[in-house]
Amino acid sequence: MSDVIREILQTTAFRKLDVEHLLDSSCPSWVRFDTELGYVPNSIVMRDGIDDSFSTYTYQPTGERKMINYVDMPCRISTYGNSFTQCQQVSDDETWQERLAAHFGEPIRNFGSGGYGVYQAYRRALRVEQGALSVANIILNIFSDDHIRNLDAARWIRTAWYEKDWPKERAHQLHGLPWAHVRYDLEKNDFVEKPGLCSSQEELLALCDPEYFYEVFRDDQIVRLFAHEVGGEADCEDLQELAERFGLKVNLKDPSTRREDAYRLHNEYGLRSTMFILDKMRQWCRQNSKRLFVILSYGTYSVPGMTGLVDYLSRQIRWDLSLIEYLRQHDVPYVDLLDKHMEDFRQHNLSVEEYLAKYFVRPAEAAVFGHYNPLGNLFTAFAAKEALVSWLEPKPPAYRKT
Repeated sequence: MSDVIREILQTTAFRKLDVEHLLDSSCPSWVRFDTELGYVPNSIVMRDGIDDSFSTYTYQPTGERKMINYVDMPCRISTYGNSFTQCQQVSDDETWQERLAAHFGEPIRNFGSGGYGVYQAYRRALRVEQGALSVANIILNIFSDDHIRNLDAARWIRTAWYEKDWPKERAHQLHGLPWAHVRYDLEKNDFVEKPGLCSSQEELLALCDPEYFYEVFRDDQIVRLFAHEVGGEADCEDLQELAERFGLKVNLKDPSTRREDAYRLHNEYGLRSTMFILDKMRQWCRQNSKRLFVILSYGTYSVPGMTGLVDYLSRQIRWDLSLIEYLRQHDVPYVDLLDKHMEDFRQHNLSVEEYLAKYFVRPAEAAVFGHYNPLGNLFTAFAAKEALVSWLEPKPPAYRKT
């Protein structure tokens, strides 16, 4: 096994200080440990908002973020997804769900969780929709990085590697804990669902031993792929075969192209996993008389191979056209915030950076990257408004003829 994998894993092993902080109910933590989903959001106040302000996150015992508008009315819309669904870095009444609810005249539940991929959001929807909060209308919010999160056994390995120079003297807000995920099974020639690796708090604490952490993840397929992305090398026969199944020409053994090829494979792998999950989610919705709507969100700057808003607004390039084609082919109603931002940007006399500064806040606290500020969440709400009004039956109270 390559030296780079040992370095990655022993560097990113969970710290006992952080895990004990997470598991101690008396300590403020933005999430709580969950054996299936890795974690679920927790009430907290963090200094991560606009102008270095404090954001208030309040969660009900049933798991949704606190609703402000029309809480005394029946709810028929729930939202699932990532930090752009949760609306990280703003307070409870500044989310796009609350802006939409205020305008529509009816409540909207927010089950978003920072760091989730599409699969984790889907699994959370399955759990919630079995109970008393079941609704007829599901909004799934997909962020551009969510696709590869579907594949992670523990996303922490990738994010902590890039943040390894953080100050070590205090506890950090954890995320990316081991969770249920999907992988492509070459023998079955299809994606398969895999459970999380930690069925108890004790098993999570055990991963604080760097040597044990290394033994658990040393052969992990995504860890080996990530090793190529950071300039190393690792066993890649199965990855090469995977690329062939996806119709990609890559050569992970060639040092001159290894990193670029690894990114291309990782991103294609992620997109295909999202389409697999959407197949399952569409079937689940049909079987349970539910309707599905998708909102596509994007960050400001790109990560390798993934277009961000800066790239799209300045050069009109994107990387996820196959997902757009999937949604169209299967008649899944959606809103594409790349296009919505382009329409809005053309109405401003600003540089790309000046334009995005209106809507985004810098990363802070548990945020790995910057999120929408309150104005950005208002933009999201009204970018999706027209399509959602057309989709909902009956129409929201604000749009019903009396």
